[in-house]
Amino acid sequence: MDPITTSTKAQMDKVIEMLKADLSTVRAGKASPALVENLVVGAYGGTQKLKVIELAQIQATDPQTIVITPYDASIIGEIHKAILESNTGLTPVIDGQLIRISIPPLSEERRQELVHLVNQKLEGGKIQIRQVRHEGMAEVKKQLNDKVITQDDNQRLEKEIQKLTDDTISQIETMGKQKEQELMVI
Repeated sequence: MDPITTSTKAQMDKVIEMLKADLSTVRAGKASPALVENLVVGAYGGTQKLKVIELAQIQATDPQTIVITPYDASIIGEIHKAILESNTGLTPVIDGQLIRISIPPLSEERRQELVHLVNQKLEGGKIQIRQVRHEGMAEVKKQLNDKVITQDDNQRLEKEIQKLTDDTISQIETMGKQKEQELMVI
């Protein structure tokens, strides 16, 4: 692979990874640590993510409950506050040295709202992919104008970049269909 297409593919892969992480935060009616693990908590005079390695252990004890066990019980209030302010619609309850979050079943209306949200996130991902394609094509055009590559190389590289774009957008659409199915299962 040419350095331009290699760089373009790497950038597209980063977009896919970011989109996967973003989609994992959309709840599908069942408890998952991904719903809260990336929340930023103001603790120890700074901010940190809630993830397992940093502040707390997060477990889905059953399909409807997430349990967060802070490593330091003194920050339980800050974790509680971060969850409430996160706009996830989750209601944490402090239970001694841990926090319990009950995940209510999703109504049909809420499922439709979440599908709409997923579609917005997917469209944002597609826009980023098209931007990466645009940058790759611009680099190819620049190399052609600077006489670094031939017209044949130009056409070959443009086709490779377009194929990468098409494959990546197809991957995004597949991710979207899977997430939509996950959301619509009662």
